[in-house]
Amino acid sequence: MLYYTKICPEKYDEIRNNMMSNKKKTSNREFYEAKNRIMSAITGFFVLMVLAVLPLIVDDFYFNILETKYKFYWISMLIMFSLLLVTAGIFFLFDITDSEMENTKSYFRNLFSADWKRHFSLPDIAMIVFWLGAVITTLISDYKYESFWGNEGRYNGLFLITIYFAAYFCITRYLKFKDWYVEIFLFIGMLVCLFGITDYFKMDLLHFKVRLKIEQYEMFTSTLGNVNTYTAYVALVVGAAATLFATAKDIKRSIYYYICVVISFFAIITGQSDNAYLTLAALFGFLPLYLFGSRRGAKRYLALIATFFTTLQGVIWISRIFSGKVIGFGGLFYIIAKTDYLIYVVVFLWLLTAVVYFADKGTASNDKTPGWLKKAWVGLIIAVILCVSFVLYDCNFGGSPERYQAFDQYLRFDDTWGTNRGYIWRIASEMYNDFSWPKKLFGYGLDTFKIMTINNYYNEMIANYKELFDSVHNEYLQYLVTMGAVGLISYLALLLTTFGRVIKKCLNRPAVMAVLFSILCYCAQATVNINIPIAAPVMWTLIMAGNSACREQSTV
Repeated sequence: MLYYTKICPEKYDEIRNNMMSNKKKTSNREFYEAKNRIMSAITGFFVLMVLAVLPLIVDDFYFNILETKYKFYWISMLIMFSLLLVTAGIFFLFDITDSEMENTKSYFRNLFSADWKRHFSLPDIAMIVFWLGAVITTLISDYKYESFWGNEGRYNGLFLITIYFAAYFCITRYLKFKDWYVEIFLFIGMLVCLFGITDYFKMDLLHFKVRLKIEQYEMFTSTLGNVNTYTAYVALVVGAAATLFATAKDIKRSIYYYICVVISFFAIITGQSDNAYLTLAALFGFLPLYLFGSRRGAKRYLALIATFFTTLQGVIWISRIFSGKVIGFGGLFYIIAKTDYLIYVVVFLWLLTAVVYFADKGTASNDKTPGWLKKAWVGLIIAVILCVSFVLYDCNFGGSPERYQAFDQYLRFDDTWGTNRGYIWRIASEMYNDFSWPKKLFGYGLDTFKIMTINNYYNEMIANYKELFDSVHNEYLQYLVTMGAVGLISYLALLLTTFGRVIKKCLNRPAVMAVLFSILCYCAQATVNINIPIAAPVMWTLIMAGNSACREQSTV
């Protein structure tokens, strides 16, 4: 340096400027890394609040459970937004007061994340369109106040959609996804399931049902309230537990996940809600498309099938032995329980599983299965869909309903189908068909279905059913009526693009795939269930966490 100072001062200045530039770049990099670490810690904490605290928190037992969990969610998210803004503000002050930092334009470019543009994705576009659709439907609605707050329904108003929107972009940009987030979610899910199972045995360990009317006793369970909401949440847990068990390599983890699978199967069987069938159909129908890539996955899938039917047989035996001391169950599970063939199915499945494990002994678990196996399964899925479609057509339009008398309540569609869901879906479709084109595109207003039914079908509802319907009991049809075609299409696009992104980027990360199958199971049961801010915020948070994992994978 001395040589350059005396002999070549121009060279000295160049070297000095380069050193100062490198020092500035290092300082800037450390500065933004520190910011992102803090932002990640904040979002990680509040993700855990939703996954671990929301399912358990209560105030006045079941009497204000919706309001309690709804408030807990939006207040938690507002605190998260505030902390993120304060953190950004503090780092901004450091930036403009530090002479070695780059100018403020650089800070504003990196205020939220250096990766915003590079990682802008299709789910992001779908989320933006979904939120804009919610804004527009509120602006054009005849009931703007109700559409904003959702107070005439289940609080799924513009306010909550905006919370989802802001949380999505905060969590997908800042959260550093950890596999143990899914472990925490699964552990809390086990507690919720166990409380529900003890309620099935009329134990009421939490004393939540002491003040309930007799006719309401079987309608509410665990720490989630209505049995439909409970099984919607259990659908999330089942998807995660089954995926983690099927992909676990460690023996101890395999045993733990297997216990979780048994508990979650027991919970969804005893949950007394018919949406369980759709959850299980989605799980067992689509899980092989992921698992059949390896021998371990294929064998574990057989074990899962055998375990489910074994659990069902166990629940049937327990219900018979402790008749009068359990709530009991109905629907398809009851139809199966009346037969004497289930035990033979259980024995056959376990024998088949044992034979496959024995025949595959000595081969590596990670070895790939034959390529035709997945193709055969896809063919089976298509065949099942075609068969079900034919049966539904034949039962409803083919003039042969007597062939399916045992399953008439599930196959024959009329106003009484699905505890009057047939009626609700019919009037929802009729009202949508009568909408003007702007309302066909953007809907009547968020969570305004109750207002619509009162305005159009009040006398009919009271005369025939003696109740008012405030939800379509189909999440997708609900979005169509309240948010229009734009809302429904953008919501479906968010789900499908999230699935595609996770499969593309995180196929080899079992914890992230567990998130995917959790969401898939929820989406299946949502066709006959209500979107309610008890289980729904958990599902939305899993969508956000899954997309954040994809962002991290892109940086590897």
